[in-house]
Amino acid sequence: MLRGVTTVRFHTPDLEAAKHWYTELLGTPPYFDRPGYAEFRIGDYEHELGLLDTAFTATLGAHTHTPASGTVTYWHVDDVTSALDRLLALGATLHEPLREFGEGFTGAAVVDPFGNLLGIMNNRHYTDILTSRRQP
Repeated sequence: MLRGVTTVRFHTPDLEAAKHWYTELLGTPPYFDRPGYAEFRIGDYEHELGLLDTAFTATLGAHTHTPASGTVTYWHVDDVTSALDRLLALGATLHEPLREFGEGFTGAAVVDPFGNLLGIMNNRHYTDILTSRRQP
């Protein structure tokens, strides 16, 4: 069911400072930047590193069963709804409800029975990279 990491997201109380620091560290500015969130593409396979303002995590509190902090790693899945249903059926609890991230990217996050955050996402960037690697 899990096909590959799509996005690793870090939380920050100062998004502007974090964007500056990661731009310096990575040598490139975020490719995606909107209020409360920025994202970098890094590495040989252009993995995504997202930065989320912690002010936004408070809006997810009604769906949070553990403190909304730490890193959420999203795994690409072909069908987010089915994957989420299966995770919940296996005993995971909802951490972030299924939602549209924008431009056709959908995802959700759960807390597994052991307390780990697990994100799932249908991510066009992941499938584009996969398709490009299959072409001669």
